[in-house]
Amino acid sequence: MNSLDDAPKPHFVLIPFMAQGHTIPMIDMAHLLAKHGAMVSFITTPVNAARIQSTIDRARELNIPIRFVPLRLPCAEVGLLDGCENVDEILEKDQVMKMTDAYGMLHKPLVLYLQEQSVPPSCIVSDLCQPWTGDVARELGIPRLMFNGFCAFASLCRYLIHQDKVFENVPDGDELVILPGFPHHLEVSKARSPGNFNSPGFEKFRAKILDEERRADSVVTNSFYELEPSYVDSYQKMIGKRVWTIGPMFLCNTDRSTIADRGAKRHQLIKSILEEIALGLEASKRPFLWVIKSDNMPSETDKLFLPEGFEERTRGRGLIIQGWAPQALILSHPSVGGFVTHCGWNSKIEGVSAGLPMITWPHCAEQFLNEELIMNALKVGLAVGVQSITNRTMKAHEISVVKRDQIERAVVELMGHETGAEERRARAKELKEKARKAIDEGSSYNNVRQLIEYISSRGTRTDVQ
Repeated sequence: MNSLDDAPKPHFVLIPFMAQGHTIPMIDMAHLLAKHGAMVSFITTPVNAARIQSTIDRARELNIPIRFVPLRLPCAEVGLLDGCENVDEILEKDQVMKMTDAYGMLHKPLVLYLQEQSVPPSCIVSDLCQPWTGDVARELGIPRLMFNGFCAFASLCRYLIHQDKVFENVPDGDELVILPGFPHHLEVSKARSPGNFNSPGFEKFRAKILDEERRADSVVTNSFYELEPSYVDSYQKMIGKRVWTIGPMFLCNTDRSTIADRGAKRHQLIKSILEEIALGLEASKRPFLWVIKSDNMPSETDKLFLPEGFEERTRGRGLIIQGWAPQALILSHPSVGGFVTHCGWNSKIEGVSAGLPMITWPHCAEQFLNEELIMNALKVGLAVGVQSITNRTMKAHEISVVKRDQIERAVVELMGHETGAEERRARAKELKEKARKAIDEGSSYNNVRQLIEYISSRGTRTDVQ
């Protein structure tokens, strides 16, 4: 037995931001750490626990040492309706601010819970957007590691943008600015770069995030070194602390039911976008599987949003799934040859792991930076042609709709047999092999083992900054 097997199990406390895209990778992290011998407490709330109940049940059935801990969120105390516990459920910015206040009020009950445990916590790994956890870690005398859900490329961009105040005197819009300190020439625009709760009213919260980012012990990221070595090295050098690349974390799940249960992602599409996608897919004459997700349960009325006769005309080569679908399982199927993605990092890392070339359709946040990585650094992507951001708070008339001919062109080119398409497929296949090797026996495998050893060696200490 090696030293890690002989050592007492360290107790990792994971605290996600309560939004599905943030929660899913931290559930994967919980499974990965548990697989490598750590104890894990996963902090959530009653409503959010109910959303991942199948995951909780499956972990219990498989005797995976993850304890899911639902703490009551004080919704009423901050002016939210009881049961409003997930950011995905709200649209107004003032409600988001109230919800972040409610999360911060979990400080005391979390400390009390952890102090009662027979095995004391060894560290906290928390989302970038849960900065109050830094205070909890210092009160308990343990390190806080930051998880932000970005790749190293986007993390480095975000850090440089805020560190050097790149957009301080730049008006809102698409004006391109050279990003100083980046490993190579890169131009970014304010409109298509990740914000940091920049809206009025979030000033204190934003300052707290940046302060706790500086004070964090180290950073955990759902990427793997072989995917973006120069960006990992540059990011680590820039922030002056260790960056633990331990992804693709979801690949640690070998149980198909666990993979299939990885969260119900919700997106709402307006009618005009649905129509353009439908007609673009039809015109491409390529086989497709189209998942249409909404905030409501699928119903017969949803079909009214599709062009008349569309399903009949594409029957035999097109399959539409309404509601939620197990994305990772679908992407890994050998019949899938390409992936249209909004460029969130969860989807990107799943696409990379499946060895798929991708059509990029970014909406907001760091997604345009992920598009840059996929398109120009890794060269496994093809842009559909999005020029401006889209977010959940925008009205229908504010959204720039991608047209059917853009969709048709992208699908035909991605799935074609020209030299460019074949080269994209070859590079994507190579990345798939690197991803699997990284998590099974390579850099990510070694990093998660080293992370557990590092936390074990620290013990409980009181000199955390």
